[in-house]
Amino acid sequence: MTHPAQPKASHFINGAYVEDTAGTPIPVIYAATGEQIATVYAATPAIVEQALSTAKAAQKEWAKMTGTERGRILRRAADIMRERNHELSVLETYDTGKPLQETLVADATSGADALEYFGGLAGSLTGEHIPMGEDWVYTVREALGLCVGIGAWNYPTQIACWKGAPALACGNSMVFKPSETTPLCALKVAEILHEAGAPAGIYNVIQGMGEVGGALVTDPRVDKVSLTGSVPTGKKVYAAAAEGMKHVTMELGGKSPLIIFDDADIDNAVGGAINGNFYSSGQVCSNGTRVFVQKGIKEKFLARLAERTGNAILGDPMDEATSFGPMVTENQMNIVLGYIEKGKEEGARLICGGQRADMPGYYIHPTVFADVTDDMTIAREEIFGPVMSVLDFDTEEEVIARANDTEFGLSAGVFTNDFSRAHRVIGQLEAGSCFINSYNDAPVEAPFGGVKASGVGRENSKEAIKHFSQVKSVYVRMGDVEAAF
Repeated sequence: MTHPAQPKASHFINGAYVEDTAGTPIPVIYAATGEQIATVYAATPAIVEQALSTAKAAQKEWAKMTGTERGRILRRAADIMRERNHELSVLETYDTGKPLQETLVADATSGADALEYFGGLAGSLTGEHIPMGEDWVYTVREALGLCVGIGAWNYPTQIACWKGAPALACGNSMVFKPSETTPLCALKVAEILHEAGAPAGIYNVIQGMGEVGGALVTDPRVDKVSLTGSVPTGKKVYAAAAEGMKHVTMELGGKSPLIIFDDADIDNAVGGAINGNFYSSGQVCSNGTRVFVQKGIKEKFLARLAERTGNAILGDPMDEATSFGPMVTENQMNIVLGYIEKGKEEGARLICGGQRADMPGYYIHPTVFADVTDDMTIAREEIFGPVMSVLDFDTEEEVIARANDTEFGLSAGVFTNDFSRAHRVIGQLEAGSCFINSYNDAPVEAPFGGVKASGVGRENSKEAIKHFSQVKSVYVRMGDVEAAF
């Protein structure tokens, strides 16, 4: 029997599944058991060429359609995605290991929201009229052309839609390369878009590692690159795109601060810290992994946190009772275990967790360190796993300076019942996506993205439209032209 996660083929190009087994085989491993559940093949140069040439050829006609017509297709895709939420969530769980309890509400649903939102905006993308006396200027918002999306392994369905929906709404075509670790879900996004009426070649998915990504990013036909990934990868891709003067959006990593003042509601703050560290087993770029707790409530906070963390249910991700899943790969698990050892060596106090779970798959118990100082490795480097660092602070001024003392700037959160302090502190934090008395909400209506090394550009919201389109201005002279001779 074929496994339910076995794809029809490795690539989706020009409206159909395409296979080329000459490419490097990429095993798909189910993180909950370590078993291989599928194989895809990396794109050969011929596959890369097929994807780029068909996407380039299809784009002009797509851009000629009205925004309303394009939007209708995106909205139809959103409807199909919601109808199939269960099977898409099961696939997401096979792809990533995330618990079904989570994927049912956070993945295909979020992808559908993006398709619906940008589908709704597509018909409203207009230019403006600028009067210049009797002359005038008009602007036209145009598609960029051919866009490349490069996905990360933590949210394969969502990222495929977060990049694809605004790109398509603006009249672009896209070639999307998922992470080689989680290659399955994006194929379903492509299939659904085509079924909803997107013309062949408008949204294509090809598999591969860095080599395939490099071939896409450096191709002269590509007008835009949107990457979700780590800072080191982002620097390489940004440089390669700059070489060809391409538009870019970079959604990179973080080491975000979550600041809890002593007047905060403790249970809400603990809930925020759990969401900001242990959701998706800590594999979220915006996570608030440096939790600064004001000294007055430190021990009370830690006691409540340990108690609630003890309620995590590690188990079969397909069981909806399971609330905490494995790391995505054995390699990622080992990286995280290495950071946990460093935390112990450098003198942080282990509150709970700190080891691999005694069960099949790549599970690590949710881990909390207290008495963490700013110079410890676990407080400086992005771990991308279920490891929370709790740091003490005394004053508002001190915590703002320490929170900002990092190369990253993706997210930041504040818990306090003093609303003027909440806004005052958030106003001084160097981060792009911020939260007050909450953490890690990412509705499609709100811009998402970072400052400093955490990236450039924004995803979601009306801001994303600016990153997938360009403005042409046209000066119209109504009278005679004057010239020097």
